[in-house]
This record gives sequence, C-alpha cells and structure tokens, in this order.
Amino acid sequence: MRNKRIFLILIFLTVVTSCLYLFYGLNPNSFQFALSRRIPNFIAIIITGSSVAFSTVIFQTVTNNRILTPSVLGLDSLYSLIQTGIVFVLGAYRVVEFGSYENFFLSGILMVCFSVLLFRVMFRKEQQNLFFLLMIGMVFGTLFGSLSSFMQRIMDTANFLLVQNRTITSFNNVQQSLIGISLITLLLTIIWIWRDLKYLDVLSLGREHAINLGMNYQRLVRKLLIVVAIMVSVSTALVGPITFLGLLVVNLAYQLFHDYRHKTMIFGAILISIIALVGGQFLVERVFQFGTTVGVIINFIGGIYFIYILLREAKL
Repeated sequence: MRNKRIFLILIFLTVVTSCLYLFYGLNPNSFQFALSRRIPNFIAIIITGSSVAFSTVIFQTVTNNRILTPSVLGLDSLYSLIQTGIVFVLGAYRVVEFGSYENFFLSGILMVCFSVLLFRVMFRKEQQNLFFLLMIGMVFGTLFGSLSSFMQRIMDTANFLLVQNRTITSFNNVQQSLIGISLITLLLTIIWIWRDLKYLDVLSLGREHAINLGMNYQRLVRKLLIVVAIMVSVSTALVGPITFLGLLVVNLAYQLFHDYRHKTMIFGAILISIIALVGGQFLVERVFQFGTTVGVIINFIGGIYFIYILLREAKL
C-alpha cells in the first residue's frame, strides 16, 4: 500500500512537471511553434531518463554496489574522445558534412563494441573478478579523457568551441531525426531483457547464492552488461553524458521504495529520472533563461548527493 501511494505521488509529479514544461507560457499565436520544439525535447528526456535509470539499476545490482554507475566503464570518456576526434580530424568547417545519423551510429556502435570487447576479455575465464572489470574500465576512461584533453589543447578556438558544444549535456540541441531510432533501440533492448529482469532479484543476493540457486551467472551478467552498454550509448549519443543522474535517481528510489523487486525499483527510478530532467529543463528555460544546461544542474546536485552518500556510509 505504501509503495502504491508513492507511485501515485510520483506519477502526479511527472504529469505536473510535464504539463508545466509543455504548456507554460503558451498563447494562441505561439502554441503550434512552441509545441513543435518542446515535444521532441520532451520525448528525448523520456528516452534519456528511462535509459539512465534502467541501466543504473541493472549495473548496481550486478556490481552489488549502490554508489557505482555505468560511467565507471569509461563510456562517457569514450564518447568525448569520439566527438573530439571527429572535430580534430575533420575540422569545424567540414564537420557539418558529417551528418547527425553518422555521428549517432558511430558513437553508439563504438561504445557498444568497446563494452562487448571488454566483457569478452574479462569473462573469458570463470574466476575473473567483476571489480577487476570496473578497474580496467576506469583505467580506459582515464586514458580516453587524457587523449581528449590533449587534442582539445592543440585545437584552434573554433574547433574547441564545437567540441564543447557536442560534449556538454543539453536538450536544447537534440537532433529530432535521432529521436525515432533512439526510441526504437531502447524499446528493442527492453524487450530483449524483459524476461530476465526477474533474475535480478536473485542476482542481488550475490554471486555464490545465484549460482547455488541454479543461475547461469556468467551468461546473465554478460547479457545484462551488454544491455547497460546499449542503453548508456543511446542516451549519451542522443544528448551527451549525464554522470550523476543515475546515482541520484536510483538511490532516491531505493530510499522511497523498500522493495526487493527490481521491476518496482526500475519503474520508480524512471519516474524520478523524468521528474528530475523535466524539472531541470524547465528551470533552465524559464528561470536561468538558457544560461546553463540541465546537465550542469543534475551533476551539481548529484555530486552533492554523492558526497552525502559517502559520508553516510562512512558513519555506518
């Protein structure tokens, strides 16, 4: 009963924030034009929020750690490296010829391929430790970040500004042509993993318990990590990296819902994620007058919340 009330409250807040974002400040003269801009951005918010929340719940269950997010695999840094490399090679004046579809597919495919290659190498042996995978991902993330910084330092001003525009999370510059393929990819990924979500409840007990209960641990974890990579790649290639969003919304969901069932946690985290992104984008447009981006707001709040979690865990 308590969880149902919380769900109703979250659904109500989602509807209220969505209506505010979509219809605030409209008049008969600007209604059609404004909605033609806001609706695609709203759909992009739903795709991003759902992808980040869904993937973070799965990732934290696999790693059995609530302060880790998929960004530790180095995918955000790889995305920044790809965008920096494209501008570095083509230049600011020729990068326009490199269409949005090509950029989206190149970024997404490279991130997924990097993840799959990393998983295949790390899970080749049965005894490989999952946290060794995370450590390797952090090393690659640092390497990719260093390469991106090096290329940005030797760029001219025009190229550097273009890279900054491509790597900063923003829903103001969403390519509407990419929304359809992103939505289809997300839905197909959810359909592919839906039947295995029930195993997350067992997986949360730990590797030994899952194996003793007859679960094919290696196969399931590999499949779940590929799903995480696909979802992170879709959201990152669509709007850019949002480092602390998953950490923020999933931990809030754990605090609100005292439930071991992961389907409950996933739906709750998705609702909180949509509320956070829609509310943040509303503040960006109406309060800050586009003086900042929703990624800056989310990362600022998420960073503070991350420090709070660390301090709370240190006291336990």
